[in-house]
Amino acid sequence: MERPLLEDIRDRLDEFTATEKKAAHALMANYPVQGLGTVAQFAEAAGVSSPTILRFIGRLGFPGFSEFQKKLRSELESQLNSPLARSATLEAEQGGDPHVSQLLENVRETFENLPKGELDGLIRLLSDEKRTLHLIGGRFTDGLARYTAAHLRIVRSGVNHIAGQQGNWLDQLLGMGPRDVVLIFDIRRYQTEIIQFAEAAARQGATVALVTDSWMSPVGRIASFVLPARVAVPSPWDSSLALMAISEILIAGVTRENQQRAQERMRALESLRNEIDPTTESRSSGPDI
Repeated sequence: MERPLLEDIRDRLDEFTATEKKAAHALMANYPVQGLGTVAQFAEAAGVSSPTILRFIGRLGFPGFSEFQKKLRSELESQLNSPLARSATLEAEQGGDPHVSQLLENVRETFENLPKGELDGLIRLLSDEKRTLHLIGGRFTDGLARYTAAHLRIVRSGVNHIAGQQGNWLDQLLGMGPRDVVLIFDIRRYQTEIIQFAEAAARQGATVALVTDSWMSPVGRIASFVLPARVAVPSPWDSSLALMAISEILIAGVTRENQQRAQERMRALESLRNEIDPTTESRSSGPDI
């Protein structure tokens, strides 16, 4: 699968001049829409000159602005594609069933292309018990949020899975502030209510982190940490395998960040289970709490 332009920009930020970085940040903050207007509009939004915009897209490898916009439109179409539309494309293009090999390739490419420092930084943030963690996902990613929260709750305190109907989310925004972290799982077609929740949390001072796909949820505009995963497979449905891999790396990293704390909590939880149901001790066969 062709590497999304947004990932290339994020990885090459250090290569740009100061004014080119302004262009890059403006594009990343409103991707890909910011690049679909005129050069002058892009320049005004970034606070730079039109020649700077042209130098920026040239450094990205595009011979002109029209070629740059063609790439953005192509990625926008991929973001908006429904499962039905992807099914029609696959029927026309695919012969055999390369699903398994693509799943493995997705995981490999995901971890080869994760933004430098983002993964370690997010692990440190999630490990800080001075902060309360809130995890939320969309229609197909809520299971990942629930899975991650269930594990993190074992190895640290202050972990909350935001679930249920949207009307029940709002009261969980009350009191949210600078000591809160909101970890969001959101892939195409991005859910408006998830984006609105993230924006409300950010306005109240919470730190927002995002696990998303290669095309990047709009939540990325306000997220302090963004971990994009490869999700496209030869199927009408996107794959969650690489997203799950990121979840498990985060869980393992938080557990490793403070092993003593994690072990103490696991032992305490095991003792509680034995008190409530002594037969659990004889049935226990491993570290899975």
